[in-house]
Amino acid sequence: MIPATLIAAATFLTWCLLSGRMDRWGVSAPLVMVLAGGAVGVGAHGAIAEALNTGAAQRAAEIILAVLLFVDATHVRGSLLGRHPRLVLRSLLIGLPVSLALSLVVGWLLLPHLGWAVLLLVACVITPIDFASAPSLLRDRHVPARVRDVLTVESGYTDGLVTPVFLFALYWAGPGHGDDDPAPALLAAAPQAAIALAVGATLGAAIAGGVRYTATAGLASESGRRLAIAATPLLTYAAAVGLGGNGFVAAFVCGIVYRLRRGTDTSDDVGLTDDLGFLLTAAMWFVFGSVAVVGLFDGVDWRTVAFVAAALTVIRVLPIGVAMAGSGLPRREVLQLGWLRPRGTSTIVFALIAFNTLPDGPVADLTLTLAVLVVLGSVVLHTVGVPVAIAGHDRRARNRA
Repeated sequence: MIPATLIAAATFLTWCLLSGRMDRWGVSAPLVMVLAGGAVGVGAHGAIAEALNTGAAQRAAEIILAVLLFVDATHVRGSLLGRHPRLVLRSLLIGLPVSLALSLVVGWLLLPHLGWAVLLLVACVITPIDFASAPSLLRDRHVPARVRDVLTVESGYTDGLVTPVFLFALYWAGPGHGDDDPAPALLAAAPQAAIALAVGATLGAAIAGGVRYTATAGLASESGRRLAIAATPLLTYAAAVGLGGNGFVAAFVCGIVYRLRRGTDTSDDVGLTDDLGFLLTAAMWFVFGSVAVVGLFDGVDWRTVAFVAAALTVIRVLPIGVAMAGSGLPRREVLQLGWLRPRGTSTIVFALIAFNTLPDGPVADLTLTLAVLVVLGSVVLHTVGVPVAIAGHDRRARNRA
């Protein structure tokens, strides 16, 4: 544990000190951390597999997810739905459910032995989008501003919206529930979700009011206010779990309500929390690099590869095409909305929680492998493939000129 911590901290520190140059080279912190984690994983395969399958590891993953969901919920600047709310709603309310359904169908065709419960769990794991590994895509001048805005807003909400379904699937696929009857899992998950909604909404409103009052009365310094917001997702998680609810659902709801009740630009309030989220994201990418060795250790079946290929292509593009039908959006922008959907931190954390919760055996291992391959494929596609394609487009444009 100490050698791994030393390598992770030294790698992250080096990237931070060279971050200006790294950004110009297109080398993101997640990419560096996953390479370092992979190097550690090669020499510590058995220890990593054992460490992942513990209650402490699951609790740590849940707390990290709570912080990241809170950050995502408060991250969208201006309107909660950005500058193109109708397109965002189409993507979230139509594209997201269609993507989950299509994942289930493709999974049933290729991996029917997993059963509906695990297939739904896998669909939730691979669906959320995250630009941590490819932040340059949201700044690229070749991507229309309208597409970037929709993707920015959607990336802040997909993991939170998928989380209740993930929680239900986790109960359905976990020990003590049958694959054929989802009712017991629904009865178990619904009260936790309800408690989470109540706790998140209450604390979000209360903390927003407290921040507004103390700022107006001059009772809190700016650093004190930032520290208070950084502690908010931890407080919300602990309160929800203590009352029998789900902590990361509560944190997401808290973030949304806080953003709504605060009513102003919250960038100053959540600046420290954003930095904390970035640090935790880097840590999870290091863990992912190590986990990739575990997930791929026993080899990969062709059906697994086929499912991953579908997850990175048709399961992304087709739902967006359905969602944007009749929107008037040009076909080129629809394709960009479908293709530019990298997977990242949320998929990693969801996969770790699923791996820890599912009974030990090939099903848990395959779930982890699928998540690993989807994220690795996304890193190759969006961190390497898209920039290369853009560079090729520029060369062709210069040659034509």
